Amino acid sequence: MSSTEPVIKSKQTEKEVNGISTQVICTQFSNYILVVLTQYGKMGTLISVTPDSRSNDISTPTFSTKVLLGKDEALTHVCAKNLATCVSQEAGNRPVLLGLALKDSSIDAIKQMKEIIKSCQVW
Repeated sequence: MSSTEPVIKSKQTEKEVNGISTQVICTQFSNYILVVLTQYGKMGTLISVTPDSRSNDISTPTFSTKVLLGKDEALTHVCAKNLATCVSQEAGNRPVLLGLALKDSSIDAIKQMKEIIKSCQVW
């Protein structure tokens, strides 16, 4: 097996979001996309974001979120859907595992983080 391309594609970047250092790591697995978004240097809360197959309209699927590790709070689900929906759709509606450790979860910060994730895409 002499392939030069890695089996698991991964990319990471670091940018400031509202003055806070923010790291993003995106990794593509065969069945999931893993996105870690941290302002603490830790993985934080791990959320599974999956397209809902029961949606009647295939062009605009709905997404289900489930906290696997960490605090299960309403804001966590809102942030996860906002951040992971575009990742899943661009990756052919694949499920996303999202690690979140955020100091700033304002609407402006989430918009900036979405752009950072797009710049770090591996799918």
